[in-house]
Amino acid sequence: MTTSTIATRHVPVFPAIGTLAWRELIRFFRQRTRVFGALGQPIIFWLLFSEGFRSVDLGYAYQFPGIVAMILLFTAIFTTISVIEDRNEGFLQGVLVSPVPRWAMVLGKVLGGATIAWLQAMLFFLLGWLTIPEIRPPMLDVVAAIALMGVMAIALTALGFYLAWRTDSSQGYHAMMSLLLFPMWLLSGAFFPADKQSLLSYLMMANPLTYGVAGLRHHLAAGETMGEAWLPGLALSWGVTLAFALVMLAMATRVVEIRTKGDFK
Repeated sequence: MTTSTIATRHVPVFPAIGTLAWRELIRFFRQRTRVFGALGQPIIFWLLFSEGFRSVDLGYAYQFPGIVAMILLFTAIFTTISVIEDRNEGFLQGVLVSPVPRWAMVLGKVLGGATIAWLQAMLFFLLGWLTIPEIRPPMLDVVAAIALMGVMAIALTALGFYLAWRTDSSQGYHAMMSLLLFPMWLLSGAFFPADKQSLLSYLMMANPLTYGVAGLRHHLAAGETMGEAWLPGLALSWGVTLAFALVMLAMATRVVEIRTKGDFK
């Protein structure tokens, strides 16, 4: 048995995960512009959308889960840009050559980014829940919606990690965001329901984010469908969202375990 094997078996994995996650939070709170933007964006969305969507036929209660999903998606993706920065600055190279398992590095980075996305979405969620009369679900549904937001944040951050790891520059990452993530959000049922007779409905059914939005809609509307042509059931929404998170974590771990030249620039 080699010395490296013995060292690997005695590495404190969970402290390493917590340290990497805490590092993401410290980096976020030390950047005042990011904190200002994180606080300002939900407030602006709340002020604008709470009035603007009142005139929409489906109502603000229908649009609210879609806005929560938008905040989760784009905040989670933007936080994973740090993966590219850490690789270019040499930090991740030090993590890669350490005896810490690579999956621990993935989980630490994902949990840190997901926490930032979840906190930002929570601010908007609380503003809507406290001030919008249409958003008055039972407390049990509120807790369930908050938990579902956490699962969505982990899934989307893991997706961002996977994309960032396969990208060499932040410019390429932004291009990939525009190509993949905007359609993913628009086809999640955030602003219009699926029509079973259209091609878009099949794309929406294949979109895992659709089920996270549907789950939030079930919880925040106390299970009412609000007239959609198609809405996944609550159990299916939770199941797909959990599976989405597990699959993306597995993919992110897999892509890190494949050694490439980019690991040691």
